[in-house]
Amino acid sequence: MSVLRFDPFGDPFRQMDRLTNQLLSGTRTPMAMPMDVWQTDDGFHVCLDLPGVDPDSVEITTERNLLTIKAERRAEYQQGQNVLIAERPQGTFTRQLQLGDTVDAENIEASYADGVLHLELPITRAAQPRRVQVRTDSSGRRQVTVEGEAEAASPASGGTTDSDSEGTNA
Repeated sequence: MSVLRFDPFGDPFRQMDRLTNQLLSGTRTPMAMPMDVWQTDDGFHVCLDLPGVDPDSVEITTERNLLTIKAERRAEYQQGQNVLIAERPQGTFTRQLQLGDTVDAENIEASYADGVLHLELPITRAAQPRRVQVRTDSSGRRQVTVEGEAEAASPASGGTTDSDSEGTNA
């Protein structure tokens, strides 16, 4: 999984332009949703801070390998009211995540509590770690079967066994 927009140091000129536009226009542009992403054995977890957002305004969509989270925070005051200070960001917030082929997009789950949106992105069954058991026969030899080949090659027919080829590179 990767995040489409990741810039740890930020573009200082872009930030300065945004702040200048905000000061001159008297409006604020919504900031990105801060998020944490971590991986566990069963998949990925994403937490996004959305304080003051109505859960009904949250829209989560997947298209191909792109997960889009969109939310809206509306102002508590009305147009035409005398606003003295307005520091809380309002408007529509959008965040997009590029999903890898290992994410099971059909079974993504979302919950919202205490201003935090939590997404659980399970990994596909094929991508989950699994253990392969090695079986031995009664004589202690490993039995390896490859699809499309005979079950066992006899030494008389020119085939080799594990004990015949031990220590050699074939």
